[in-house]
Amino acid sequence: MITGMTIATVWVLDQDSAKAFYTQKLGFEVRSDVEMGPGARWITVGAKGQPDVQLTLMVPGPPALDSESAEQLKGLIAKGVLGAGVMSTDDCHATYQELSAKGVEFVQEPAERPYGIEALFRDDSGNWFSLTQRRDHLDESLPWKDDSSDAH
Repeated sequence: MITGMTIATVWVLDQDSAKAFYTQKLGFEVRSDVEMGPGARWITVGAKGQPDVQLTLMVPGPPALDSESAEQLKGLIAKGVLGAGVMSTDDCHATYQELSAKGVEFVQEPAERPYGIEALFRDDSGNWFSLTQRRDHLDESLPWKDDSSDAH
């Protein structure tokens, strides 16, 4: 029986750059950084205080993907069309200000949603993430989407 999820892959264009982005700009900690053989490296990062969840920062390529698929995926990453997940915060507005000051690119400022307050940002490879301050209850009177956002 599956008891949980511990590691999720975020496809990146450069592992060193991604490691710096996630640690220096987002404040994550490095959980592992291991050479796995020629051209293969296993890097995981995670939010401080959440030891059971990690992101592995992987460059598309063998052995996970054939060369053609890897190049196609790199193109999609660079184009900025891949959504990688949702990151939580207790104060979306304050976190937005903090990350913006560190140079994180936001494609949507904090906005009220039925599920909470949400902003959208990109990592240094182009992947977009939702930064969400969850609401205790769903408020259907609020909009689900900001029609001016082109992040998706």
